[in-house]
This record gives sequence, C-alpha cells and structure tokens, in this order.
Amino acid sequence: MNKVVIFCDGGVRGNGKENNVGAYGAVLKYGEYTKEIAEAVKNTTNNRMEILAAIKSLEELTRYDMPVEIHTDSAYLCNCINNKWYVRWQSNGWRTAGKKPVENQDLWEELISLIEKFPFISFFKVKGHAGNELNERADKLVNLAMDDFTSKNK
Repeated sequence: MNKVVIFCDGGVRGNGKENNVGAYGAVLKYGEYTKEIAEAVKNTTNNRMEILAAIKSLEELTRYDMPVEIHTDSAYLCNCINNKWYVRWQSNGWRTAGKKPVENQDLWEELISLIEKFPFISFFKVKGHAGNELNERADKLVNLAMDDFTSKNK
C-alpha cells in the first residue's frame, strides 16, 4: 500500500533565553517523490518547533486516504500522541494533572485537528543523531533554516 513517510525535527539555539532562534524541518516521502520543508522563527521553544514540524508536514498533504507515518526524535511529541495525553488534557480543560495550563495548547489543538483528518496515521519515536538518514536530514534542515534566519537578521 502507498504511504507517506515523514521525518520531522525541531530545534532552538538558546532555548529558554530571550531573542532565541528556532526552526522546524521535515522530509516528506511518497514513493519516489521527496519534499523538504523548513522555516525559522524568533523567540520560541524546542517543544514548539517539534510540534510545528508535524503540523507543517501534515499541512503539505492534499490526500487524507493514505497511511501517514511520522517519525520524530521528540519523546514529548510522540508520547503525547501515542499515549493520548491530549485526551486527558482536553477533558481537564487543557490543564495538566497538576492543574497547570498545558504548554503549547494552541499547537496541540492545531495538530489534533489535523490528525483527525487522517484515518491511518502513526507516530514513531526515533533516536536522534543516531545515523538515521532522513532524521539527520530533517535536523540539517532545522540548522540550515536557523543559519539563514540568523544571517538575514543580524
């Protein structure tokens, strides 16, 4: 069966500091076709970029009837989807078990809305920086986007 395979990544230089630069990158594959996407932004977090990588990847797809595999080195992203943390958060009014507001609620809501369009979607955790060619390429796209953003905004 045909499927779309996505390797996505996010990163930030200066995570947690003011005026940082972050980016997402992704490699989308369908058969022999490959598409790469990346974008950098200012003042963000690593987790936001990881979620945004998945969102932007899914937004590139025009068909919802094929299986989609999303590979990420983000345990935060993968665990939230696979362990359905978001279901608990939604039922708790977007509060954690500790009654704190869920971080990145805006992006989680956007991602969940997109995921619901795909009847066959799976998230897989991959080890980062471990020689996986497409994961390494997604990481490279993140760094290239941050480099480009930094050089244009000096």
